[in-house]
Amino acid sequence: MGRPAIHAYADSAPPRRRSHLHGGPGWQTRLGTFAATAALLSAGVLIGAGPATAAPAAVRLTSSSCPAEIVQGQKSGCVTELQQLLNAHGAGLQVDGEFGANTYYAVREYQAATAIAVDGRVGPQTKSKLYATGGSAPAPVNLMSSSCPANIVKGNKGGCVTELQRLLRHHGYSIEVDGDFGAGTESTVRSFQSAHGLSVDGQVGTNTKRELYDTDESPSTGLDLRSASCPANIVEGQTGGCVATLQALLNGKGQHIGVDGEFGPQTLAAVKAFQSASGLSADGEVGPNTKTALYSNIGGGGGNGAPAPVNLNSGSCPNEIVKGQKSGCVTELQSLLNHHGADLAVDGDFGSLTDSAVRDFQAEKGLSVDGHVGPNTKAALYGAVAPPSSPPPGGGYSKILSVASAEVGTTEGSARANSYGSAVGLSLSTNDYAWCATFVSWVGKQTGATSYRNTYVSGWVKQARAGNYHLSVTSSPQPGDIVAYDWNGGNDFTGGHEHIGIVRTVSGSSFTAVEGNTGNPNGSGEGVYIKNRSTNSNYDVLFIRVR
Repeated sequence: MGRPAIHAYADSAPPRRRSHLHGGPGWQTRLGTFAATAALLSAGVLIGAGPATAAPAAVRLTSSSCPAEIVQGQKSGCVTELQQLLNAHGAGLQVDGEFGANTYYAVREYQAATAIAVDGRVGPQTKSKLYATGGSAPAPVNLMSSSCPANIVKGNKGGCVTELQRLLRHHGYSIEVDGDFGAGTESTVRSFQSAHGLSVDGQVGTNTKRELYDTDESPSTGLDLRSASCPANIVEGQTGGCVATLQALLNGKGQHIGVDGEFGPQTLAAVKAFQSASGLSADGEVGPNTKTALYSNIGGGGGNGAPAPVNLNSGSCPNEIVKGQKSGCVTELQSLLNHHGADLAVDGDFGSLTDSAVRDFQAEKGLSVDGHVGPNTKAALYGAVAPPSSPPPGGGYSKILSVASAEVGTTEGSARANSYGSAVGLSLSTNDYAWCATFVSWVGKQTGATSYRNTYVSGWVKQARAGNYHLSVTSSPQPGDIVAYDWNGGNDFTGGHEHIGIVRTVSGSSFTAVEGNTGNPNGSGEGVYIKNRSTNSNYDVLFIRVR
């Protein structure tokens, strides 16, 4: 969904397809769908614009004229009212009365922000919350546009602040979107800057803006299988967002497949297994009956089978919420995890996928990775505490090399290579961006050795030099260390000529490394391969220890 990300060059020459935009090497131009749409709207540009048509007159959502659930694909005055209410909370939608992909995404964002079960369906609880919370935020304005000041600071008000707050919320911070840069927003900006290795001054300048947009909205659940956007029958061989949604829903029903948007043999087997378990004809084709079964028990806070969410800190929830439990506490947990990017089916059932999402969240926040949602995890989900200083247990460091080595031979553009982007929230083909640091981030996530993730080599170097995220610089490399290269020297690891990998063997000044986005030694394309390197060559090398 996002634009191609511009990262560091890989290997020894600039990659053929990665052009620098906006005048600066290494500038990342990838924007989230929501932010990009808002920017276009604020500029008066309509996607696929034709002759303007008036939106149907707004109808109050709670009236008998509106359905119990307003869903993607509908067009009515109820949708006009919904869009106006969402815009009052800073969504920046075009008010046309059509419940399309942008409205669907805005509903999910609002549900996540208000701890409602995140399903994109506007049922009784979402309607009630929209009217109860009011909202008066100005429409968001893209921070990179000339309409926003070079430095957005405390005291500013307007659409630029709305966009800033929306982006901060997307990064997992609990913050009200009201378009007013007050003390709470300044404190959150400082926390964001600290967490991303930026100068902590509370001012949103060029570097902070870039880092805020260092994200990508996954298309995996942006399409409802039952909408006109998806085929009536989804079958083996098809690709795209409808297939990615299918895979995510299958995982929410207990299957364990990669969400890569490709309907291959594994997805076919998972569909047949689900159909068989649901008493359907196991033909592997996802038609109306299979779609209905996939969406069963995924509701809007008690509307379609999911128990109504319950605050995790209330006396109604156990001290530790664990796999196997079913309750409104789990509904709330899943909604909060989705707010942090998990994209779970919200059904109130703590299954394998929820367990995996909890563990990922714990690793990212530096908490004990046990899958149990106790006081610390609850507090972190609500954004109330800083992660502890001690590293999570598990011996992840020792697994770095074995995990990286197992990927050797993976070719660029393959489903496997494209899946590495999941570690950094990226859903692009590896044919479209420099992904060496993404691969290292993926290895880190798989092993739990470090919670740091970044698509820039410079980010890894900066955090290692600062001693953050259990990273440090070492002059005595050993297998399993991370190695960064600065091809044009200067030892600054910036400027668009960097690369990164995992040390495999060391012999004097020579070493080998497992590297993503690097050339095949046999000369046939790029992928994950082992390369021979040396500290005595005409480029700078920096070794990073993970402990």
